[in-house]
Amino acid sequence: MTTVLTTAARARIVNRQLSGPHLSRRMATLACATILAWVMACAPWIVQAAEDTETLEQRVKAAFLYKFAGYVEWPAKSFARPETPVVIGVMGNELLAAELIQAVTGRTVNDRLVTVKRLKAGDSLAGIHVLFIGKSESARLNQLARSAQPLSILTVTESDGALAHGSVINFVLADGRVRFEIALDSAEKSGLKLSSRLLAVAQQVRTGTP
Repeated sequence: MTTVLTTAARARIVNRQLSGPHLSRRMATLACATILAWVMACAPWIVQAAEDTETLEQRVKAAFLYKFAGYVEWPAKSFARPETPVVIGVMGNELLAAELIQAVTGRTVNDRLVTVKRLKAGDSLAGIHVLFIGKSESARLNQLARSAQPLSILTVTESDGALAHGSVINFVLADGRVRFEIALDSAEKSGLKLSSRLLAVAQQVRTGTP
């Protein structure tokens, strides 16, 4: 059965994971806002370079994609060496791929360089840590999610109902803003641990299966 966590239920999870003898509720709340605060900090370069609404949307998604990697714990087997980079694969959205390359150039996650790899149908997912699946590939979501799961890949999508097809994080538009929803069960099946800070700023968090 699928369960959608209420704000109160999600807060309890976050508080259990973040709260300690020296961490106040106020400090936990501030910590939970880190991701959204970072994206807002990017607003100047986003607005200056935005030619149209579509470009702006993909640019914001690219910023989120980069930040997601910092709030995920992969199994040790996911990285062959200490210097192995975090690889974000993009399939079905060339505009986002181009924006993401600009966003991550020279950046790191947990002392690992971040690189972007453009993917097409039939390409191997080996060595990919985050896989973004664009709307044009939504018909293949089930297949791609099944292939990504045993490889402990964080799948991120932008299609309606994608969580029900195995996506871990799905972008949604709410009141003209880019937000995201999370499927905890899909993350667990992929061997991924998501930070409570990420859960705290999600539009919706789902547990269980339909």
